[in-house]
This record gives sequence, C-alpha cells and structure tokens, in this order.
Amino acid sequence: MNKRTLLITALLLFFIQQTVTAQEVKNQFNPVNTGVNSLGIAPDSRGGGMGDVGAATDPDVNSQYWNPAKYPFTISRSGVSISYTPWLRKLVNDIDLAYVAGYIRIGDYQAVSGSLRYFSLGEVPITESGGTGYSIKPYELAVDIAYSRMLSERFSAAVALRYIYSDLAFKQDESITPGSAFAADLAFYYNNYVVLGQRECLLSLGLNLSNIGSKISYDSGETSAFLPTNFRLGGSLLIPVDEYNTFSISADINKLMVPTMPIQLEDESNEDYTNRLKSDYYDKSPIKGIFDSWSDAPGGFSEELQEVQFSLGAEYNYHEQFAIRAGYHYENPNKGNRTYFTVGAGFKMNVFSLDASYLISTAQSNPLDQTLRFTLSFDMDGIRSILGKR
Repeated sequence: MNKRTLLITALLLFFIQQTVTAQEVKNQFNPVNTGVNSLGIAPDSRGGGMGDVGAATDPDVNSQYWNPAKYPFTISRSGVSISYTPWLRKLVNDIDLAYVAGYIRIGDYQAVSGSLRYFSLGEVPITESGGTGYSIKPYELAVDIAYSRMLSERFSAAVALRYIYSDLAFKQDESITPGSAFAADLAFYYNNYVVLGQRECLLSLGLNLSNIGSKISYDSGETSAFLPTNFRLGGSLLIPVDEYNTFSISADINKLMVPTMPIQLEDESNEDYTNRLKSDYYDKSPIKGIFDSWSDAPGGFSEELQEVQFSLGAEYNYHEQFAIRAGYHYENPNKGNRTYFTVGAGFKMNVFSLDASYLISTAQSNPLDQTLRFTLSFDMDGIRSILGKR
C-alpha cells in the first residue's frame, strides 16, 4: 500500500469512526477534527506569502477567501485570478489545489464575487485480496458566491453562500459515500487613516466567520463531521514610506468554531465513553457546536487557548508594481503543529499580476514543508483600457 493510499484510508477511517483511543487529558495531542479540511488551505500566493494573513490586508481579487467584505474598497472595478498549489509534496507528487476567484463592483458601494475551489487527491490504486485492483480519484469541491456592500465610507459587510462536495469514497464500498453540505460566511471590514509621526497611515480591521453550515457525512448519515467553521480576526497597518514605497504589517488570529472531541477518562468503560461521544459530539448540532467550541476543551481554558492560531505578515511594495512578502504562522503542537515561515514576491503590470510564495516549516518531518503557491491575476479594467473600452 503506497503513501497516498495510507493517507486516504486514514481520512476515511476518521470520518466513519465511532470511538477513539483513551488518552490523558493534560498536554496531549488533541486537534480539532473537521471534515473537508481542504477548505482551510490558503489558496492564493499573496496571503500565503505573509504567513496566511488576509482578514484586514488591503483589498485584492482573492479577498473572497480571506474577507469578502473588502471588495467594495477595491480600486479596480473587476478582476479574476487563478491560483495553483502543489500540496503535500513531501508525501506524494500529485495532490494539488486549484482555485479561481473573481469579483465585479456594482456602482460605488457594492460588489458581487465568487470562487471555485478544487482539491484533488490524485489517483489512488486499490488492490483487492485476489490480486485484482482498480483506481479511484478522490477530490473535494467548493463553489461560492458573495454579496458585499459599504455601510458607510469606512465600514462594509458581506455574506457568502457556499456549496461543498467531498468524494473520498471507494467506488466498490457501498458503506462509504460522497458527502455534500451548504455553508455561509459573514464578514466585516473597517478602514480609516491615522497619523503616525508625520505619515498618514491606513489602519484596517477585518472579521470573517466562515463555513457556518450543515454537517457532512461519508456513510449515508450514520455519522457526520463538522465543517471547518472558522473565526478569523485581523488587523493591518499600511505605512507610506515615500511617493513610491509602502510597507504594511498585518496579523490574524484564527479559531475553529468546532467542538473538541471528548476523550475517554481513565475510569470510564468503552461503552460509557461511546455513548458520551455520541451525545456530546456526533449528535451535537452545528450551531450548538459553534457556541460550545469556546469552552468545551477537555483540558479547560488552557487548552482552549491552544486552539487559537496566530499569523503575522509583512509586505513591502514598490510603486504598486513589485512586492516582497514574509510571514510566520503558529499552531500549538497539541493542536496540529502547523508552524512555519513563509516568503513571497509579486510582480504587477497594468493588465495582470503574478505572485508566488514558499513555505518553510519549523516542525520536523512536516509534510507542508517546501509548499509552493502560484497566482495569476487579471485586472479587467486594464484589459478594457487596452481594448479601448470603458
């Protein structure tokens, strides 16, 4: 069995599991478990080059993922981008994420935007006991559309609707089926100029509550997994150095608004734990799970703090044509240990821009290490200008 088959099998076993191994409560590896984990992968190179920051950075075509409420503040009236990320290259060579995003401003105060996300797990060979075999091509798909509007000169809000489809199923196993779900995002964005020293700087704040929706099941409803409902809060400060040079620093905090799976107590029987796991986790509604996620960690408040992820990023921009980026992302070792530095660069012309980023893991044997992202964006205003249209 190759590495990819082991990876897919592990995913499937999680989605249909009924029990977990007993562990100690304190200082344990106890990540928050969700379905459709690909929804949490940062798709574009700009945010990916700044440590996965984007809730309050200045608006761009890829704001759909980070905070769709930013779109009414874009300079261009419309744009489209295509992003590609080879994923988990330290494990296999054909897992990747493709992402397309675009927006259109309507008048001066509102915008409509959308995106398409396709996460492919490559081709997985399945060998049966008799020596025969076949291949499957598991994938996850999400498509969404958002409406955003300025509520004042400095403040905007947005709502997004999303359809999610996840097919991890073995074709000849009728007990494992593709899953689908619906979700919504609620986002807010605020910016204002502040004077620091003798410079007029742009201060921005952003909040995005994403993937609020139904559960997803891979076994015809016998068990179900929570979507990666996420709380993202960020701030950004854009500092003009001179007429041609700007510098920005941004930070995000993230927390999955998903219940933490309870663990088995030392004096608890397997049957009692199975019943408690069903009532306290699997039977819990998504809305109740959102509220409980802030206070249900088995290790108490200290473990709740461990579930908060931190991102810090910086960007230097020359004349809106060339950018250099760097960032850092931290996740507690007990909650996944996705801790890494990122670097990136971007080049922009009147019609298109090209961005790339690179991930450098600080955790040993991390499969995310050496992850590359590429993004090609098109400014539709620039294209219309070249064609002589307005």
